[in-house]
Amino acid sequence: MSKPQLKQRMLAILALDSHPSNIAAGFAVGVFIGCTPLFGIHTALAVVLAFIFRLNKLTTITGSWVNTPFTVLPILMASYRLGEFILGNEPQPVSFASLDWHHLREYAAALFIGSALIGLAAALISYALCYWLVILFRRKDPGLVELTNESLLTGEDLERHQQVKYDP
Repeated sequence: MSKPQLKQRMLAILALDSHPSNIAAGFAVGVFIGCTPLFGIHTALAVVLAFIFRLNKLTTITGSWVNTPFTVLPILMASYRLGEFILGNEPQPVSFASLDWHHLREYAAALFIGSALIGLAAALISYALCYWLVILFRRKDPGLVELTNESLLTGEDLERHQQVKYDP
């Protein structure tokens, strides 16, 4: 994804007609998924969880893309080392010939434990950051200031609030 495409995607997320907590929750769930070693099914898993938990699909999918070619190995190694530490094992030298399960199977327990903890921490941080960015972005847009404040007070989605407010 190019820099302009990423910027466009982020602006689309910040401008969604949804409560900031719903937007942030979708993004956080996606980030959690992106930290798992389930390579190849991150996007599909994000869509499924977005449907199950009624989260915004755009934010959930975007959050699942945090695991890029630049971040996959550091996240994988940190997950493995943390998982081995939690299991009380000494981390062994690791050689990831590829990222398919045939090569990762022997590290699975440590990877899942470590990635769950790293994913949880990353999800909590991304929730707070995304929530703050949505509020900040909306307060800079004169058309969204009043609706955002009302949405925060009532806990309603902007779209539903607009329909109630303007329907005869």
